[in-house]
Amino acid sequence: MKFKCVLAAICIIEILIVVSLISLHPKNEESKQVEVYVGIAFCGSTVDEAKLLINRVKNYTNLFVLLSGPVGFNETVMTEICEYAFDAGLHIIVFFGDLDSRVLAAKNLEWRLSWVEMAKKRWGDKFLGVYYYDEPGGIFIDYKWETMLSQFNITIDKLSYDLVAEAYIQLFYRDDGFNFLKSNSLNIFVSDYALYWFDYLAGYDVVLAQVGWNHTFAQDIALVRGAATVQNKSWGIIITWKYRRPPYLDSAENIYNQMLDAYKCGADYIIIFNYAEDMKSPYGIMTDEHFEALERF
Repeated sequence: MKFKCVLAAICIIEILIVVSLISLHPKNEESKQVEVYVGIAFCGSTVDEAKLLINRVKNYTNLFVLLSGPVGFNETVMTEICEYAFDAGLHIIVFFGDLDSRVLAAKNLEWRLSWVEMAKKRWGDKFLGVYYYDEPGGIFIDYKWETMLSQFNITIDKLSYDLVAEAYIQLFYRDDGFNFLKSNSLNIFVSDYALYWFDYLAGYDVVLAQVGWNHTFAQDIALVRGAATVQNKSWGIIITWKYRRPPYLDSAENIYNQMLDAYKCGADYIIIFNYAEDMKSPYGIMTDEHFEALERF
């Protein structure tokens, strides 16, 4: 009986020692403080529009995505908007539709390359990287390949899956702008609605699954998270339109739940797409209820 008591005491002491060691030296996964970036994609064209939106969300978001085609053609406007977001304490991601040196030279946009280098030095860790191209996987899937291939007397049934997958990846390996971003150790972002796995294989560091359409939310999350996990990459969501006409976005409550579900699944980035060509509000297509849901999140 005495032996059993001593043995039990020894076991308890060993358990306490192990527990204390675990608490002092937690696993890397547990000790790593993962920051979730939450914000809005700005798609307007002026500094005033951007400042208005930044002022509205700066107290309850930590990310500003400058997802504007027009601004990408104006170095001064881009710098001023990013500087304002930085001063507001926000992290920054900027969009460029092309960084290929030949294309930039033809359009007199060579400044984009030096601008990216400047942004990295000027805003440091707050400059998260570049959102490069848009929906490459979805576009690749939806493209009318039969018409193009017929010019070379090639039919779809003559192409293997491996050949098509390799062709997709090679598009990025041979992209001058893509290689420029990689050589400058910048994270490359994109949003997509298909081929997440191959986006990562092509070299993207962060893929944002487009949710909000009449897709299966759980399926999109599973696909992008699975691809990111296996390839040791980061992932997130960008909440897009539910409708092709006003009000465009889903209800505030549904968007809140999508954000919450993505967060519970481990998303690194949660972004709301806030634009339509016919929008009436200076704050984009988001309503007061949407902003309130974002703040509540």
